[in-house]
Amino acid sequence: MSSVQKIKGFADMFSPDSDAFTFMEGIGREVFGSFGYTELRTPILERTELFKRSIGDETDVVQKEMYTFDDRKGRSLTMRPEATAGVMRAYIEANMHAQEQVAKLFTFGPMFRYERPQKGRMRQFHQINCECLGPVEPHADAEVILMLMTFLTRIGLTDLSLEINSLGCRECRPKYNDALKAFFAKLDTSALCEDCRRRMDTNPLRVLDCKVPACKELTKDAPTILEHNCPECADHHAKVLSVLDRAGLKYIQNVRLVRGLDYYNRTTFEVVSGSIGAQASVAGGGRYDGLIKQLGGPDVPGIGFACGMERLALMLGERAAAQPDFYIAVLDDNGLEVALMLAQALREAGKVGELAFAAKSMKAQMRQASRKNARKVLILGGDELATSTVVVKDMASGEQVSVPMAEIVEHI
Repeated sequence: MSSVQKIKGFADMFSPDSDAFTFMEGIGREVFGSFGYTELRTPILERTELFKRSIGDETDVVQKEMYTFDDRKGRSLTMRPEATAGVMRAYIEANMHAQEQVAKLFTFGPMFRYERPQKGRMRQFHQINCECLGPVEPHADAEVILMLMTFLTRIGLTDLSLEINSLGCRECRPKYNDALKAFFAKLDTSALCEDCRRRMDTNPLRVLDCKVPACKELTKDAPTILEHNCPECADHHAKVLSVLDRAGLKYIQNVRLVRGLDYYNRTTFEVVSGSIGAQASVAGGGRYDGLIKQLGGPDVPGIGFACGMERLALMLGERAAAQPDFYIAVLDDNGLEVALMLAQALREAGKVGELAFAAKSMKAQMRQASRKNARKVLILGGDELATSTVVVKDMASGEQVSVPMAEIVEHI
């Protein structure tokens, strides 16, 4: 009988791959916490309606990529393809707007999209998400972007480029959509891909997000959203850029940056990198002032971002595992319980290490200690048991010293 294999597009992560994720989560908790954010954990399964109402029926995510199924009672459920909608649902359900004027939340976890698996993009992938709910001021947008760049810098990334745009609001966006439709009407639309031909009428802004080279070339002279921003949106955008300038943060204004989800308005941004092949987005987000109301909650504005952890891990490379403080080599069966008690005492003192569970040759155990990269090897043989001592070998210098068992914690 053959063994059961993992599903295509889903991955097992052993160390050192898992170490990179643990590292990112640890730095994230430090950085986000310093900005006043607290952690939220939301369910992996949500009602399908949540994503249709938030992400938008015309998006590729909803139309092509969601893992959706009916449960035993016929309710349509979806494995979350992104985190923001679930955070909004939790915020509304917990009535957080009545408790906090500003709610700052971050999440880590797996997301699911049925895409073609490739380097840095799997069907189960992981995201870091931050959401700032409540403030409408442009300074909140700037702080969120500064926090994102602080996090990316703290984890050690350098080859980064910040792109930013303004998508307008419910007042000026319809006028821009009309301008886009008028522009598309003059084109030979037969050269556009099937998705873009459909979007021209239903969601013209999404045409600008198409990655098909022919579509990008055909629409390169399309009117820009910044040209159609109302005075309030233009002022909001200018103030965001002013803060970024004052902070010394470099950026590129990308007028074609519209993101792939319908709920964004005003500030939108992405961080891209060229260090993993073709220029690829490693983080992105924006403002979504009408989303909470659209999902049945109060009219509370918000802004946030998401980072793809697999792509960040590719940029980080292999991280060295933490070096254990000790490895206990047992040469006599009578020393196994003694070794276990020594290891426990060392761990309770804050040290990290392992021990042999069976008495083996010195050569075999030193080889294991080297494989674990232990700083020191504690050797327990018959002579040591008889004299209640331990031989401690420093793996860097090769020096050995005999230490009384009662003093081993202090010595290590």
